[in-house]
Amino acid sequence: VPLAELSLMNKLIHTSLVESDQHVEILQRDPSSPLFSVKTFEELPLKRELLRGVYMMGFNRPSKIQEQALPLMLAYPPQNLIAQSQSGTGKTAAFVLAMLSRANANEKYPQCLCLAPTYELALQIGQVVRTIGKFCTDIKVNYAVRGNRILKGMVLEEQIIIGTPGTTLDWCFKQRILDLTKISLFVLDEADIMIDTQGLSCQSIRIHRALPTSCQVLLFSATFKEPVRAFAERIIPDPIVIKLREEELTLSNIRQYFMVCQNSEEQYKALCNLYGSFTIGQVMIFCQTRRLADWLSEKMSRDGHQVATLTAELTVVQRASVIQRFREGKEKVLIATNVCARGIDVQQVTTVVNFGLPRDVEGEPDFETYLHRIGRAGRFGHRGIAFSMVENETVELVHRIEEHFQTTIKQLDPYDMDELEKLAA
Repeated sequence: VPLAELSLMNKLIHTSLVESDQHVEILQRDPSSPLFSVKTFEELPLKRELLRGVYMMGFNRPSKIQEQALPLMLAYPPQNLIAQSQSGTGKTAAFVLAMLSRANANEKYPQCLCLAPTYELALQIGQVVRTIGKFCTDIKVNYAVRGNRILKGMVLEEQIIIGTPGTTLDWCFKQRILDLTKISLFVLDEADIMIDTQGLSCQSIRIHRALPTSCQVLLFSATFKEPVRAFAERIIPDPIVIKLREEELTLSNIRQYFMVCQNSEEQYKALCNLYGSFTIGQVMIFCQTRRLADWLSEKMSRDGHQVATLTAELTVVQRASVIQRFREGKEKVLIATNVCARGIDVQQVTTVVNFGLPRDVEGEPDFETYLHRIGRAGRFGHRGIAFSMVENETVELVHRIEEHFQTTIKQLDPYDMDELEKLAA
């Protein structure tokens, strides 16, 4: 799945903040300079209208990244900042608050510019601006995105512009309707995707070079690997960096089992036996192909289970809707191909089933996909359990996975109900 699609999907489904115990690291050019953090939004220099908007978003208190980043973003004199953290930790709401705070409603020209890598992501950021800024009625937003035609000679009066790099460049240098010298806050969202998408990083750098030296620059990224670091250094000299340490997926808190079955029908019977023995809340079942996922979904639905299916041919919005319904408990079972093996957090999931082991095009075990699949059952330190239904000829793959991860995957008899009930207890 393209990074931009994953990012959009996460923005659509994270209506509340992800709780995390990950450590926040702060790198600054002057280590002796005092840093401030907050535990409530009231401690920030926010207008009453913005506080009402924040609470409408469902945020009761700042997330870990917001505790550290918001005081820096809103400080005077303005400070340049790089914020790195995973999806769902409140990055978008943080920089939206900064834009709405910096924008002067009495000045009828663009003052804040936010760049996103795709049209869809730009619109999603705009949705957050509209929600948090609902009560800031004098602050307007416009979109420098494809399809938003601007008439020649038109004067932009909106204080906030959200756009993609290509169209924004066109507005600045070809149509000359966006004056970058008047921009006081520049936000670059999804820097890792910008770098991954041909041409976007060069366009972003060209826009940045035309900004005044006094302009505050905020860069956001889900990762802070070397390409992002090098790109950030070209955009922002000597920034303060706030990092939420990337979570390492681990197998230590996940019990793993496998069952040997003759074919898909036997695998399905084994799955039904699991359901008969366990009080399973919400479960994710991974299939190697869309065809198998559709077959399994149809059988489970016929047997009265509430099932949702997540496959690659769905649009991003459709996928986000499926995941949101699953997170809300409207379906208890989510059957997915590898489109959902990474990047999606559903904290209620404690059980994962591999309906067949993941393999690469050569038929070799796909270790990384296995890790990400069963990692859905052990998010944020929770204990989880993973079952793999395998056929006789693929048992050897189980042992190779054990050897690769230095872990133990215990064999279960799918028809030994006593053993399954002991395991459930």
